[in-house]
Amino acid sequence: MKASEVKKGNVVEHNGTVYQIRDIERSAAQGRSGNVTFRFIMYSVPGGSKFDLSLRSEDELKEVELIRREATFSYKDGEAFVFLDKDDYTPYQLDADVIGENAGYITDGLEGCYVQIIDDQPVAVLLPASVVLQVVETPPELKGGTATKRPKPARLNTGIEIQVPEYISNGEKIWVSTVTGEFGGRA
Repeated sequence: MKASEVKKGNVVEHNGTVYQIRDIERSAAQGRSGNVTFRFIMYSVPGGSKFDLSLRSEDELKEVELIRREATFSYKDGEAFVFLDKDDYTPYQLDADVIGENAGYITDGLEGCYVQIIDDQPVAVLLPASVVLQVVETPPELKGGTATKRPKPARLNTGIEIQVPEYISNGEKIWVSTVTGEFGGRA
């Protein structure tokens, strides 16, 4: 398909590597040439290495057939993460290096995940936009006459650390964005 037809989330092949398009920046032509340039920010599947590619609107990109299956995180098998298909309970196993930093957002029974499959092989997982995690360790709210709400570090039940508002305490469940890694409110 032409570069101008590519949408976010499409999976394409470039130089023998499969990538998922995460973002597209369009820059208008200078002068009369009428050529629009598209800058694709994409990540390799599997692996998640970032790659930037700029193409003119007429340039071709090969789209790859990708199957998305809704799945629930079931358990860890050694270093691998096992997700079960929501419909037929097929297990999909993804290695820790494929999951990468997303491991910090995955909890037992996490629903709404989408395992991406190419040629019958699970290659990546898309997580829900935000997940509920539990605060296991955070300093107590500082008592003082400050009107400003300073963020403080909190360690969560999956081992990741994020900044939370001062009023959050140990044991609380909170929403965390899997996109930005930021606090999103009490759960």
